[in-house]
Amino acid sequence: MNECYGNKFILNGNLQPVELFDKSLVYEGDSVYEVLRIIRGNPIFFNDHMERLATSVKLQKKKFLADVPTLRKDIISLARSDKKRETNLKIVFNYKNDETNYLVYFIESSYPSESQYKNGVKGILFFAERKDPESKVINHKLRSSIYHKLILESGYEAILVNENNLITEGSRSNIFFLKGEALTTAPDNVILNGITRKHILEICIENNIRVEFACVKADEIKEYDAVFITGTSPMVLPFCCIDNNFFNVNIPLIERLRKLYLEKAEASVSMFRS
Repeated sequence: MNECYGNKFILNGNLQPVELFDKSLVYEGDSVYEVLRIIRGNPIFFNDHMERLATSVKLQKKKFLADVPTLRKDIISLARSDKKRETNLKIVFNYKNDETNYLVYFIESSYPSESQYKNGVKGILFFAERKDPESKVINHKLRSSIYHKLILESGYEAILVNENNLITEGSRSNIFFLKGEALTTAPDNVILNGITRKHILEICIENNIRVEFACVKADEIKEYDAVFITGTSPMVLPFCCIDNNFFNVNIPLIERLRKLYLEKAEASVSMFRS
């Protein structure tokens, strides 16, 4: 799969043909990034992503390479030039020796089907943890290892388990466990706090849904009624199984959370346009 998808990309504020895209500007040196979902040519939760990008840059003690108004202008320019309506967009700040570059480009996206939302997807346990969980930085080696295991085991998402046998997050998502009427998710300080997760937690507060912040032990997941992930591409997506542990996917609360999240996403698109 190509890193850059489409006909154009932006390099340091300038629109360029895709033939000039150089993957070394993403995967060599240090890269801080954000992935935004585009709906009808507009990003959802733009301000949230910009805040997290700033946080990641600060935690990595790097320089912010483009301000928010510039990135907003770049996204609009790219969307107009390439006419992509429903896809994901990536912003990368790359630091290599004394050289810095920032890129804005579309990435080929795979969204869950309605069947997957209804019947759930397969998860696998993967024993690893992020070096800097609170920063969104590219770890090519870890990503490659997870990708190959997912292919071998026909999995949709890998669930990260740390050295203490505790589940923290998904490789590209956050994870929630449901028992009865209460949700459990890992504490903020041990994960990358996803934008989708943030809004799901807000929805829980608004609707009096109880949430406990704790890491679930890998050998205790079978005690839960249901498990779902949250993320830019999957939004709110249930697991039918994780390894050999099977879960109920016909939980009204999960579908309710997804619908309420979609309402928030639509409202954020209107904010970006204004």
